[in-house]
Amino acid sequence: MLIEMVPLVILLALSIVGKNQPVAVATSLLLIIKLLGLNSWFLPLESKGMTIGITILTLAILAPLASGRISINTIVDTFRSPIALIALAAGVFVAWAAGRGLLFINSSPEIVTSLVLGTVVGVCFLQGVPIGPLIAGGLVSLAITCTNFFR
Repeated sequence: MLIEMVPLVILLALSIVGKNQPVAVATSLLLIIKLLGLNSWFLPLESKGMTIGITILTLAILAPLASGRISINTIVDTFRSPIALIALAAGVFVAWAAGRGLLFINSSPEIVTSLVLGTVVGVCFLQGVPIGPLIAGGLVSLAITCTNFFR
């Protein structure tokens, strides 16, 4: 049981050194769950955690729209700029990449460690955001597809 916690302890240490509170909190909660012997919680976390997390993230992103801080006129005006069109294309690409990443992670779970470690390094030392494994997985999947195309 102790050896199973080593990766989490390393991630916790990296998140503390990198001053990344979300990763530190998530890792700490997982360690507490493990230490308390609540192993039955891991399956629901794995199966429903992404949906719950993405829902909470979406709530936070849409809150300014719901509160009225962003009006319909502001949205319409924004789409008249080239930056908005680039942002729209980037949003479509990232959503597509994250979708492919989720499929890739589900079909190749052994790669999760590398994706998570890369994301933690990016979060802790490059001021990234810890949603990277899905997008990273999508980019890996895209790279594999492109590599296979040229064979």
